[in-house]
Amino acid sequence: MKAVRLLLLLAVLVGGLVIGSLNSRPIEISFAFWVLKTTSGIAIIGSLLLGALVGGGMVMAGLVIPLYARLRRANKAAIAAGAEPAAPVQSPSPFDER
Repeated sequence: MKAVRLLLLLAVLVGGLVIGSLNSRPIEISFAFWVLKTTSGIAIIGSLLLGALVGGGMVMAGLVIPLYARLRRANKAAIAAGAEPAAPVQSPSPFDER
Protein backbone atom coordinates (compact mmCIF):
# COMPACT_ATOMS: atom_id res chain seq x y z
CA MET A 1 0.00 0.00 0.00
CA LYS A 2 2.90 2.35 0.73
CA ALA A 3 4.30 1.69 -2.73
CA VAL A 4 0.97 2.67 -4.32
CA ARG A 5 0.90 5.91 -2.32
CA LEU A 6 4.47 6.68 -3.32
CA LEU A 7 3.68 6.06 -7.01
CA LEU A 8 0.58 8.27 -6.76
CA LEU A 9 2.61 11.02 -5.10
CA LEU A 10 5.26 10.81 -7.81
CA ALA A 11 2.60 10.89 -10.56
CA VAL A 12 1.06 14.04 -9.06
CA LEU A 13 4.49 15.62 -8.70
CA VAL A 14 5.40 14.85 -12.31
CA GLY A 15 2.01 16.18 -13.45
CA GLY A 16 2.62 19.42 -11.59
CA LEU A 17 6.08 19.76 -13.08
CA VAL A 18 4.73 19.16 -16.59
CA ILE A 19 1.95 21.73 -16.12
CA GLY A 20 4.44 24.22 -14.72
CA SER A 21 6.97 23.78 -17.49
CA LEU A 22 4.50 23.81 -20.39
CA ASN A 23 2.75 26.95 -19.09
CA SER A 24 5.66 29.28 -18.42
CA ARG A 25 4.22 32.51 -19.85
CA PRO A 26 4.38 35.32 -17.26
CA ILE A 27 1.02 36.72 -16.20
CA GLU A 28 -0.25 39.35 -13.77
CA ILE A 29 -3.20 38.66 -11.52
CA SER A 30 -4.70 41.95 -10.41
CA PHE A 31 -6.43 42.18 -7.05
CA ALA A 32 -7.97 45.42 -5.78
CA PHE A 33 -4.81 47.02 -4.43
CA TRP A 34 -2.22 44.40 -5.26
CA VAL A 35 -0.83 42.73 -8.39
CA LEU A 36 0.58 39.20 -8.29
CA LYS A 37 3.19 38.48 -10.97
CA THR A 38 3.62 34.77 -11.65
CA THR A 39 3.64 32.22 -14.46
CA SER A 40 0.48 30.67 -15.84
CA GLY A 41 1.55 27.18 -14.69
CA ILE A 42 1.86 28.26 -11.07
CA ALA A 43 -1.47 30.09 -11.32
CA ILE A 44 -3.15 26.93 -12.66
CA ILE A 45 -1.70 24.70 -9.93
CA GLY A 46 -2.50 27.30 -7.25
CA SER A 47 -6.10 27.61 -8.38
CA LEU A 48 -6.49 23.81 -8.41
CA LEU A 49 -5.11 23.61 -4.87
CA LEU A 50 -7.32 26.46 -3.68
CA GLY A 51 -10.37 24.81 -5.26
CA ALA A 52 -9.60 21.50 -3.55
CA LEU A 53 -9.18 23.23 -0.18
CA VAL A 54 -12.41 25.23 -0.55
CA GLY A 55 -14.31 22.13 -1.70
CA GLY A 56 -12.95 20.08 1.22
CA GLY A 57 -13.91 22.84 3.64
CA MET A 58 -17.44 22.94 2.24
CA VAL A 59 -17.78 19.16 2.65
CA MET A 60 -16.49 19.42 6.21
CA ALA A 61 -18.87 22.25 7.10
CA GLY A 62 -21.89 20.83 5.33
CA LEU A 63 -21.60 17.11 5.98
CA VAL A 64 -18.89 15.92 8.36
CA ILE A 65 -19.36 18.36 11.25
CA PRO A 66 -23.17 17.91 11.39
CA LEU A 67 -22.75 14.12 11.34
CA TYR A 68 -20.25 14.25 14.20
CA ALA A 69 -22.67 16.44 16.18
CA ARG A 70 -25.48 13.97 15.51
CA LEU A 71 -23.28 11.07 16.65
CA ARG A 72 -22.36 12.92 19.86
CA ARG A 73 -26.04 13.58 20.60
CA ALA A 74 -26.89 9.92 19.96
CA ASN A 75 -24.09 8.75 22.26
CA LYS A 76 -25.22 11.15 25.01
CA ALA A 77 -28.80 9.92 24.66
CA ALA A 78 -27.63 6.30 24.81
CA ILE A 79 -25.60 6.97 27.96
CA ALA A 80 -28.56 8.76 29.56
CA ALA A 81 -30.81 5.78 28.73
CA GLY A 82 -28.34 3.42 30.36
CA ALA A 83 -27.28 1.73 27.16
CA GLU A 84 -23.76 1.35 25.91
CA PRO A 85 -22.66 4.11 23.49
CA ALA A 86 -22.60 3.18 19.84
CA ALA A 87 -19.15 2.18 18.68
CA PRO A 88 -18.13 3.12 15.17
CA VAL A 89 -18.58 0.21 12.79
CA GLN A 90 -15.40 -0.64 10.95
CA SER A 91 -15.78 -2.78 7.89
CA PRO A 92 -12.71 -4.42 6.42
CA SER A 93 -11.27 -2.48 3.54
CA PRO A 94 -10.83 -4.35 0.27
CA PHE A 95 -7.57 -2.41 -0.19
CA ASP A 96 -6.11 -3.48 3.14
CA GLU A 97 -3.87 -6.39 2.22
CA ARG A 98 -2.16 -6.96 5.53
